[in-house]
Amino acid sequence: MADGGIFADLRAVREETVADAAALDALLRSSAEPFVVRGLAADWPLVQAGLRSAREARAYLLERRRDLPFTVSIGNAGSDGRLFYDDAMAMNFRMARAKLPEIFAKIDEAEGDPSIPPIYLGSVDVHEFFDGLHAANHIELGDRQLLSSIWMGTPTRIAAHNDFPDNLACVAVGRRRFTLFPRNQFRNLYLGPVDHTPAGRAVSMVDFSNPDFEQHPRFREALAHAQVAELEPGDAVYIPSMWWHHVEGLAPFNVLVNYWWRETPRWLGQPQDALNHAMLTIRDLPEDQKRHWRDLFDYYVFANTEEVVAHIPEAARSVLDPLTPETAGRIRAFLLRALSK
Repeated sequence: MADGGIFADLRAVREETVADAAALDALLRSSAEPFVVRGLAADWPLVQAGLRSAREARAYLLERRRDLPFTVSIGNAGSDGRLFYDDAMAMNFRMARAKLPEIFAKIDEAEGDPSIPPIYLGSVDVHEFFDGLHAANHIELGDRQLLSSIWMGTPTRIAAHNDFPDNLACVAVGRRRFTLFPRNQFRNLYLGPVDHTPAGRAVSMVDFSNPDFEQHPRFREALAHAQVAELEPGDAVYIPSMWWHHVEGLAPFNVLVNYWWRETPRWLGQPQDALNHAMLTIRDLPEDQKRHWRDLFDYYVFANTEEVVAHIPEAARSVLDPLTPETAGRIRAFLLRALSK
């Protein structure tokens, strides 16, 4: 996996130090941009095992795994670890299910051999698939409702994508490089399909290891806004909601633990669902109708001023008032009935 290249001249993600969980909490709440905390997870037993050897890290994980089948992605030999599309826009990897000892045995065989197909376990729920791993290896993040995941595998390249939740990602074993872009750079990243994706999110079609600036000329503008962080075991990076991130596992064996959370209640739903539904119902309308719906969206959603409800008695405003779990459920039920017709 090539180093240097486009990454050599990118601005480094700013680094912060935190004294305790309260300081980290304050930093997370106040930061609109990514930051790195070196050594945040340095005392984890998993990190310490990995510093001794990758095999010790795998042994540590095997001792705590539950006897469940794991979903694993197996790439193509010669892909340089890139889990992406092939020339026909099919996935260049296949999905399989196997127990963790079997998967790690294949990684034992493959470790350090670039000709072996990449092996990647992505977004594995820490609580569901392991016993005691979270208790001994976690970051204290207060009262946030967290989704805690572990990512394991050989050298890989994951195309730039974004996620709705905020994200704190901790390198436990190996090394990872994150290349980050502000939310507004999506036009310059040349996004692929939204309904046929490697892992559920639209991804950049640019090959970061060998960008084609003739085919993707606006990618130069994206790079002008990019930030890069190369993380060692124990280091962590904060990725704010909807920031684009290209992620590379650089060592023969890499483990990442990450925490996702959102600052709004989960019952508010996923904005991507609204975008998908708008593509279904609005995008292909005549232009004059689309202009009208854009105006309605601004009125009810993006501006949402007092003008919307001032003329309606308070007791009758229903879903036009700030949503509650009850009124959000009312909208969800209405949508389900409409979509089932």
